[in-house]
Amino acid sequence: MRIAIVHEWCVTYGGAERVLERLLDLYPDADVFTLIDKVPLEQRGFLRGKTPRTTFFQRIPRIERHYRKLLALMPYAMEQFDLSDYDLILSSHYSVAKGVITGPRQLHICYCHSPMRYAWDMQHSALKEEGLNTGLKGVLARVQLHRIRQWDARTANNVDFFIANSRFIADRIWRCYRRESTVIPPPVDVGAFQPGDTREDFYLSVGRLVPYKKVDLMIEAFRRMPDQKLVVVGSGPELDRLRALAPSNVQMLGRREFAEVIQLMGRARALIFAAYEDFGIVPLEAQACGTPVLAYGAAGSLETVVGREDAQGRAATGHFFYRQTADAIEHAVEEFEALPATTFSREQCRQHSLAFSPEIFAERIRNYVNECWEQRRH
Repeated sequence: MRIAIVHEWCVTYGGAERVLERLLDLYPDADVFTLIDKVPLEQRGFLRGKTPRTTFFQRIPRIERHYRKLLALMPYAMEQFDLSDYDLILSSHYSVAKGVITGPRQLHICYCHSPMRYAWDMQHSALKEEGLNTGLKGVLARVQLHRIRQWDARTANNVDFFIANSRFIADRIWRCYRRESTVIPPPVDVGAFQPGDTREDFYLSVGRLVPYKKVDLMIEAFRRMPDQKLVVVGSGPELDRLRALAPSNVQMLGRREFAEVIQLMGRARALIFAAYEDFGIVPLEAQACGTPVLAYGAAGSLETVVGREDAQGRAATGHFFYRQTADAIEHAVEEFEALPATTFSREQCRQHSLAFSPEIFAERIRNYVNECWEQRRH
């Protein structure tokens, strides 16, 4: 059986690339197809020695900086791949990957991180963040996204079976494509994280500094709590602005090496996660370190964190707040401080994270692909 794995673009090592990495471990003889391959040499380990096959995007100077601006051309580029010699196509999709052209004798399984967020339910907030919510540029952007939505919905018919990375995404797949899906959470390298020996008196935020992560709300909440300390790890376009906002009890560390992040997670009083996220790997990494999570109680966080009020016989691993406001974060920290020290144990948090290990992911993917293959044969 010849296998093709289709990935959006290879420019860095992120959450989607972790899925690609595990798929290549499962299917080492598979060929990889992607719009562009501009991964730095020191980050290429996840490709397992593969050289992906790319599109004409690869030849555009400095494409790694500007590829997102060429969204209108991505469907055309993805459709140029000739996959006719492959029996199984696995697409890792959050933008255009599922749009490859396949034939009736081929099996196409899509691992969907999400339907294209900025073209569907998050269009208005995405346009606002990019300054494209008014004027002629805004009109042109809306026309482009309208056409992308039509293409995205139509090419859902290219897929034989959908896998969703969470129940939240399964619901989005249904609303966008009217297709059922099977939920298989993405792999989290919990083995690389270990609980710390001591708990220190600071809260932690880890992640790329972009607007939807709502780190500015955390900073404002801790401005009102001068006796509490927040440590922020991460870099991104918001770094300078957030540094200017941070009071003395908020420490902006910028990007840190992996080993230091693990140590911080193991020592933190709790991780704060305020994003409206499809899944959210960072909260599980914190729990693998034995650290509870204060999370915005919506979307993927409801599947990766066990809140006290929703435990239903399970051991709680965190506490939810239900509005993305500084007031809600401040109140959540105050509630957390008032809880008995025994409310969250290191062992409970880590045990919960183990259900998302790469080994469990690999087993579920392998079994599902085999089931789909047998179903297709009969």
